[in-house]
Amino acid sequence: MSDDIRLRVEDLRVKLPETGEEILKGVSLELRAGKIFALVGESGSGKSVTSLAVMRLLPEALAITGGAVQVGEQDLFDLSESSMQNVRGRRVAMIFQNAMTALNPVQTVGQQVAETLRLHTRLRGDALRQRVVQLFAEVGIPDPEGRFSFFPHQMSGGQQQRVMIAMALACEPDILIADEPTTALDVTIQKQVLGLVRELTVSRQLAVLLITHDMGVVRHTADEVAVMYRGEIIERAPVDDFFRNPQQAYSRRLIDALPDLTHFQSIATETPLLQLEDVKVYFPVRKGVLQRVVDYTRAVDGVSLSIGRGETYALVGESGSGKSTLGRAILNLEPLSGGRIRFQGEDIGGLARRQMLPYRKRIQVIFQNPYSSMNPRLSVGEIIAEGMVSLGLGLSVEERNERIGQL
Repeated sequence: MSDDIRLRVEDLRVKLPETGEEILKGVSLELRAGKIFALVGESGSGKSVTSLAVMRLLPEALAITGGAVQVGEQDLFDLSESSMQNVRGRRVAMIFQNAMTALNPVQTVGQQVAETLRLHTRLRGDALRQRVVQLFAEVGIPDPEGRFSFFPHQMSGGQQQRVMIAMALACEPDILIADEPTTALDVTIQKQVLGLVRELTVSRQLAVLLITHDMGVVRHTADEVAVMYRGEIIERAPVDDFFRNPQQAYSRRLIDALPDLTHFQSIATETPLLQLEDVKVYFPVRKGVLQRVVDYTRAVDGVSLSIGRGETYALVGESGSGKSTLGRAILNLEPLSGGRIRFQGEDIGGLARRQMLPYRKRIQVIFQNPYSSMNPRLSVGEIIAEGMVSLGLGLSVEERNERIGQL
């Protein structure tokens, strides 16, 4: 294998043994030192299965049925599990999609990075702590010494993802797999995290596999791109050539899906469907033994806007700017500190829970992270049916099941 090729995947095949369905159909790719290789495609195309197969972390429901994954002169599929554990972290590391679910909520972030170092190195005591602090500083976490003792929930989404990057880099791997590393982040933090990955790729001569569905991320971050469709790589090219002259119709559709900010369409409506007038949401700041209110955090401070029927209204801003708080206020999940919220002319801002119930059918929300917002004890069908029952749609079990199938 060439000196600059850090990882080679050859004819990788994965099946669902229960049904015989082939999930990956002969995937081949190469990762080179100092380069970012982007693997793109829609959900279900096989991107994440590819990364998990490389790490030998596939769920039991899936089986590797063919192919090879070479790191140096080693085929990872020939290694025992104990040998593979030495490869993970030391030779090949991974950044997962959602840092909040990947991090342990009952351990400090410093302890979690230290645990990785403890498993793979001889560092202990103060030397171990100092190495973690050094890693935090390298990935741009402010006050790295102080952040060592923070729990995941005490850090912003961007800082959580930086902790994941620090953990992945702790044992100085040659290869980094980043599975949708910025999906849950706002665009400002996304740019910072991707810039950090790009910088570390060059400075550490990492070979990076970037898994994403975001063509904008690919265009500005990757050196080479491969397009996956139904378990196969259907196109592969240097990133500039790919965007200049895509060869496959599916690739062209992915590129065409990039937002076009040059076209606008105005929608005139007589009465706004939703109208916000000087909306304020303040959170009290309490101090002392008696927890007296000493100040207020102005999460939303005097926002006014109106949305017409058939209109898409984009509300953008960095983490902590008040976007989600405003959304919760519209849903009557946060009490207003001032202002009015009108839906079809009716003031719904101060309605009691029972009074708000008829509006729940008409004002719905899609949360940011499905994994965190869906009950893991229920099937997806039961989760969808739960809303129909709680909102009193009056459907029989058969009618509910039919509706779920349609959805």
